[in-house]
Amino acid sequence: MEQVYIYDTTLRDGTQMEGIALSLEDKIKITQKLDEFGVHFIEGGWPGSNPKDIEYFQRVQSLELKNAKIAAFGSTRRKNIKAADDAQIKLLIDSKAPVITMYGKSSIMQAETVLQTTPEENLNMIADSVEYCVSQGREVIYDAEHFFDGYKADPEYALSTIQAAAMAGASMVVLCETNGGGLPWEVEQITKEVIEKMGDTPVGIHTHDDAGCGVANSLAAVRAGATQVQGTINGYGERVANANLCSVIPDIQLKMGKRCVSDENLARLTELSRFVSEVANLDHNSHYPFVGASAFAHKGGTHVAAMLRNPEAYQHINPTLVGNERKSVVSELSGRGNLRELMSEFGLSLNNEVLGDVLAQIKELENQGFSFEAAEASVELMMRRAMPSYVSPFEVQDLTVIQLLRKNGRFSAEASVKVRVGPQLMHTVASGNGPVNAIDKALRKAVVDVYPQIKSVKLADYKVRILDGDNATAATTRVLIDSKKGNKAWSTVGASPNITEASWRALADSLEYAIVHFG
Repeated sequence: MEQVYIYDTTLRDGTQMEGIALSLEDKIKITQKLDEFGVHFIEGGWPGSNPKDIEYFQRVQSLELKNAKIAAFGSTRRKNIKAADDAQIKLLIDSKAPVITMYGKSSIMQAETVLQTTPEENLNMIADSVEYCVSQGREVIYDAEHFFDGYKADPEYALSTIQAAAMAGASMVVLCETNGGGLPWEVEQITKEVIEKMGDTPVGIHTHDDAGCGVANSLAAVRAGATQVQGTINGYGERVANANLCSVIPDIQLKMGKRCVSDENLARLTELSRFVSEVANLDHNSHYPFVGASAFAHKGGTHVAAMLRNPEAYQHINPTLVGNERKSVVSELSGRGNLRELMSEFGLSLNNEVLGDVLAQIKELENQGFSFEAAEASVELMMRRAMPSYVSPFEVQDLTVIQLLRKNGRFSAEASVKVRVGPQLMHTVASGNGPVNAIDKALRKAVVDVYPQIKSVKLADYKVRILDGDNATAATTRVLIDSKKGNKAWSTVGASPNITEASWRALADSLEYAIVHFG
């Protein structure tokens, strides 16, 4: 298989995304993970831009990397001086990175208005900078910034810039679709023309997603003959995004028949994507292609029924190839197939008639405002309750909640519950900083002696959504509660025009699920 080399710039271009900031330790962790995955080049940062990147290149030298070369990023020299005298280029050399990725201007307009120099001096800046870094024993990758815009305006001059880099010793020239506005057929045609004129010099591609074509433009360039793709994990990057390597890599390898990484490493792509988002302290987009939690989620009943007969019916690849998994989502759109697949996952057995009753109950509850897509624990309990042999571990007989405004101006709440636990009727009272907290404490207090396993059940998240805002304070409220015990996590749901009732339903389900699974 033809090799396409992956150049990751998450640690440099990715950190230019609004809302993302990586510490030095974060960058080291991501470097190690990218290397384990099999990325060929890791752009660690710009030594001339900040002290953290200078320290990164010092720290990274002690890492025993198995697959990746570390690249330092920077620009060509300033106008009218020698490359050897340029302070920024000196920092690139001092980084001791084996690869220097150097960008320069590809258009006359950029040279004259941004660099405020002549087209001729711009060519000198490119050639002198590349030649000097090569003379210092570095591999140089030349990033031709704004190449496609420059080529459209003046093909001859744009070509002369990358030819200058190649003649000066650059190991590769990378065509940058910097503003992200190009379209795939333009990128493919221009890349093809460039490759035909660059002889033995390899050509790479670097795209942005401003027009929503970042991944498509990268694939178009590979189709035209580009042998390196630059991008970031999860598409993190300037403005909208960079090309998302989590889409580019499987598209090239699974759809285009070329090799990026080993099949074994490709199966760790989802893990890599989620690791980087976790380290960056960003929510992982569940709808990312290939690696999102919903990338292979099936909700429509007809879809799931077809999938049970043939997994290829509504999936473009086997999700295990990228380390993901298929799942069925339960909702008012579900059929029995959705429930059968979940029933199998839960290890339960219900006949078709009972399963139909559960499905009807789900549809009715969703009509009332419940949503079971993210609350599989509540679905499992509904299935268990439909089984003749199932006995609920507790039953709430009575619940009273009082809210009090204290003299200090603060509210407090008191909950009183009567709960039947087996033959016993427990009556407990608890105070809390609000009604939900008070109910939680009182309910736990009532059952903890019989079911001590709930002591370590923690509330991980509590989400409230107003469903029909036109009804103002009488609106139906949906409550989703995320709970965890050790490494096990689950979600339950409640809905009602009364937020206390909605919260109680979700809380009671959460504790019942814990008792069932940790008995």
